[in-house]
Amino acid sequence: MKLAFSTLGVPGLPLSDVLGLATAHGYHGVELRAHPEEPVHPGLTPDERAAVAARFKTAGVELLGLAGYARVAAPGADDAVLAEIRGLLELARDLGAPYVRVFPGGGTEQSPDDADATAARRLGTAAEYATDLGVRILLETHDSHRTGADAMRVLGLVGHRQVGVLWDVMHTWLGGEQPSESYLALAPHLGYVQVKDIASADDTTPLPLGTGVLPLTEVVDVLSRHGWDGWLCWEYEKRWYESAAPLPDLLDGGREHLARLLSDAA
Repeated sequence: MKLAFSTLGVPGLPLSDVLGLATAHGYHGVELRAHPEEPVHPGLTPDERAAVAARFKTAGVELLGLAGYARVAAPGADDAVLAEIRGLLELARDLGAPYVRVFPGGGTEQSPDDADATAARRLGTAAEYATDLGVRILLETHDSHRTGADAMRVLGLVGHRQVGVLWDVMHTWLGGEQPSESYLALAPHLGYVQVKDIASADDTTPLPLGTGVLPLTEVVDVLSRHGWDGWLCWEYEKRWYESAAPLPDLLDGGREHLARLLSDAA
């Protein structure tokens, strides 16, 4: 498996510094948080997009994907959500990123069936555009659809190869799923896996990998046992927890911990 980290852990850091961290600490790739407060976002000009792609190529670092914030199950009209996804897909195409992350974002005023149908309708429409651009949309296990079983209710309705799933191991754990259950549900559609660590279900402040309660050993074991050879991406949520330790100081330890888990699983 290849290792990446998310720029959610280094909010606002210039891209050159992000790529420097990846090469200095032995990470194969980077997931970019695609938000207006970050250096890379859908508002970039064509020249700026070309420059980003060139920087990744020069650094020898892979761009794993763009972490967007479109909420596909959210109540309301489809147009704005689809336009947001389209902007992310076009940016991914221009940068050479294979994946775009979207959230479920279902509202409490909806029934689960309505939220599933809304998400599936929007993803099915967006999938046709994604096909033309050669980018895959990944629905993250998150918020209203935090377990593998939740996500698969939507993907089963979509039934399109350009729509898959991003497994956030914290949310499936918070939803009560064991890693083996999550993998069984998600495997046919799995894009990549986000790893992280926290102190407890009540305290989700990010911790160094291996120092919290999340079942990272079990996650790596089940992936290895089934011969999965994709990406593990460390999503350290520094942006939402200012008191958390700086990610750059933790990158070596995180890589070493994941390498140990991979070695033990092999």
